[in-house]
Amino acid sequence: MLKFISFGSGSSGNCYWLATPTDALLIDIGVGLRGLKKDCRNYGVSLSMVHHVLITHDHADHIKSVGSFSNDYCVPVYATREVHDGINRNYCVTKKIAPSLACTVEKGRTEQIGDFKVTPFEVPHDSNDNVGYFIEAEGTNICIITDAGTITDEMKTYINRARYLVLEANHDIEMVQNGPYPQFLKDRILSARGHMNNHDCAVAIAENMSEELRHVWLCHLSEENNHPELARKTVESVLRSYGIVCGTDIEMEVLKRMTPTGPFELV
Repeated sequence: MLKFISFGSGSSGNCYWLATPTDALLIDIGVGLRGLKKDCRNYGVSLSMVHHVLITHDHADHIKSVGSFSNDYCVPVYATREVHDGINRNYCVTKKIAPSLACTVEKGRTEQIGDFKVTPFEVPHDSNDNVGYFIEAEGTNICIITDAGTITDEMKTYINRARYLVLEANHDIEMVQNGPYPQFLKDRILSARGHMNNHDCAVAIAENMSEELRHVWLCHLSEENNHPELARKTVESVLRSYGIVCGTDIEMEVLKRMTPTGPFELV
């Protein structure tokens, strides 16, 4: 059985925990280490179980503490070469990953990393590079897609294979358009290399899910341009228009931005 915990999902910091009975990995470490250690104690899990870190991209809210964690616990960090280059250049990462702990992954290539079979795939975003991860272990799988400007054909294939899915529902379009952000920032968010809105997130689920899909978590909600209840209601409404009923056909929850969500058992 896999266990999944979100230790933060949003622009203030992102970090996801995935564990088998004998192994664990973190996907992104954009939260503070002190808070992460406290949250782990509260959940009765130990960071010493973590033997691998996967990084999606090089924006600070996904990598802020990766160097400190990697060096303190002597844990290898897996990312594309471009993402590693971005981490080394990012001034928000005050402690860099030791070269001996920096491992590269290639998009489209599946690797066995501990107990986990990991396949990274391209996700459009305005970072040096960005990937989603399709992760298989314990006879099940989970697909994680965050910071996605749009849904590509390749991403659709992984959504279609997913039994469990973490997918970005960053903003409500009208809240962005009518909000206080400067126009250049609005344009960035709404672009095909920005962030995915609630409606498009729902359409991506509805048009690409298979009968295997059991549970969806909406991730990376904007504090200024979204609200958990708005995201949930929007996605539920769009899914219902496709004949998909949350709570009956699939389970759906919204990940909290700054506090943990979970744990969840993935079977």
